[in-house]
Amino acid sequence: MGFRWLVAGAVLLLAACSSGSGGGAPSSSGAPSAPSTSASASPPTSAAGTPTPTPTSASPTPASPSPTRSTPPATSPEQLAGRRVVYSYPGPTPPEALLQAVREGRVAGVIFFSENVPDPQTLRTAVDRLRRAQAQSPGGGPLLLMTDQEGGRVRRLPGAPEESARQVGLSADPVAAAQRTGAAAGANLASYGLNLNLAPVLDVFSTPGDFSDSLGRSYSDDPATVGRLGSAFIRSQQATGVAATAKHFPGLGTAPAGANTDTGPVVLPASAARLRGVDEVPYGPAIAAGVKLVMLSWAVYPALDGSRPAGLSPTVVQGELRGRLAFRGVTVSDALEAQALSAYGGTGARAVGAAKAGVDLLLCSARDVAQGDAAAAALAAGLRDGSLDRAQFDAAVARVDALRGGLH
Repeated sequence: MGFRWLVAGAVLLLAACSSGSGGGAPSSSGAPSAPSTSASASPPTSAAGTPTPTPTSASPTPASPSPTRSTPPATSPEQLAGRRVVYSYPGPTPPEALLQAVREGRVAGVIFFSENVPDPQTLRTAVDRLRRAQAQSPGGGPLLLMTDQEGGRVRRLPGAPEESARQVGLSADPVAAAQRTGAAAGANLASYGLNLNLAPVLDVFSTPGDFSDSLGRSYSDDPATVGRLGSAFIRSQQATGVAATAKHFPGLGTAPAGANTDTGPVVLPASAARLRGVDEVPYGPAIAAGVKLVMLSWAVYPALDGSRPAGLSPTVVQGELRGRLAFRGVTVSDALEAQALSAYGGTGARAVGAAKAGVDLLLCSARDVAQGDAAAAALAAGLRDGSLDRAQFDAAVARVDALRGGLH
């Protein structure tokens, strides 16, 4: 996710500029940079720009089939669209507009930031209100309630895991440390009523101090080590009932220091051999470990598709991730407000572009309920006018609903 992470403070976390992320977001998304109040370190944008490019002539492997679990009935395209959107909100209290959207079955999940957590009880109260609203909705399972809790300086909540990924990788027993930090992250999120962590980062850093190594967010410069430790974190965290997210596919390991999709376009001229032989390698063990979600990067990878960011590319999402690596779980975007997308229209155009590429879940992390509404409205319009394929849309909703149905 462009960078949506927050750097931990003594008690509460200082906001740090994918998503993950975010890359994201932590996102979440991309990598960290200067402090920011937005998930991807960028405000919502309505910048006019060229529309999402049409798909290239490449013929990516089709997206994975719909899960066998049936999709709960939806009474409108708005409900179907909302079940693919993650919302965010400003301040400590979920606004009534968000709660009403939840009651109407138009929200897949909510992402939390430090400004939503002035103290532990405030977050627990917010989570309780959101869960009560969801209990009044037509269906779809529990909300996806998430944050970025990678460890070290990239934490949105007080407490575990204290160690960064880099510290884990350098420890005397890295696998045991990865297991411990994964379990600790899951237990911490579960104590607040959250059920999804936008972690771990699987970026394989190239040189000390580069984008992925700058805040200790990468386990190692060795892809096998990253895969081994990332999968240990995933298994241990998911054993607590908290879903894990591997990010930022196909990898930000070649990004130099300061290359941040939150603040502008990033082009990574890594060869296909480097991408498939290093950056994508950790995703094999993560998928084998049962990781529930994979977050797409907003960087451009000319060796795969030089015409658009990875999260808008069918070649990357459907060809590399779904096809070559056979991932069958939920794909999630980095923050839709990332400045790396400034040439691809506003929120609606970005949401539709990512959906066309094969991204199931759209992360609206600008702390603005209207951003989520705009994404959902554009998706609903695409369903109505046929610009979004109905069968593919239903399959994406079914994957998200299946994820929600397996959580608490």
